[in-house]
Amino acid sequence: MNIPEGLKYTKDHEWCLVEGDMVTIGVTDFAQSELGDIVFVEVETEGESLDREEVFGSIEAVKTVSDLFMPVAGEVVEFNEELEANPELVNSDPYGEGWMIKVKFTDADGLDELMSAAEYKEMIGQ
Repeated sequence: MNIPEGLKYTKDHEWCLVEGDMVTIGVTDFAQSELGDIVFVEVETEGESLDREEVFGSIEAVKTVSDLFMPVAGEVVEFNEELEANPELVNSDPYGEGWMIKVKFTDADGLDELMSAAEYKEMIGQ
């Protein structure tokens, strides 16, 4: 199971790469392996400001559909449009080409609630 150091993680199995006041967000290797083959990623919140824990989109796999939750409060400034044609990138490269959104966060306090790689590994029993 790939759980890179240097990222932050949520209880909802999302990863966050913090760069200045921007956060790139995707789902973890654990999440994509549990979901199975990803067939669709829907994000219709680009340009919207959302609170922490609000739903920013959904991810559809062969077996199920899951909501995607904001790990921090902020404005969704970019959606990875590559996922529209190639949602399987979430399976093949969840921490790279399979990223989902970029957020300009408005409340840095939410970052304190995120887990380190070690804490996330413990949560999923790795």
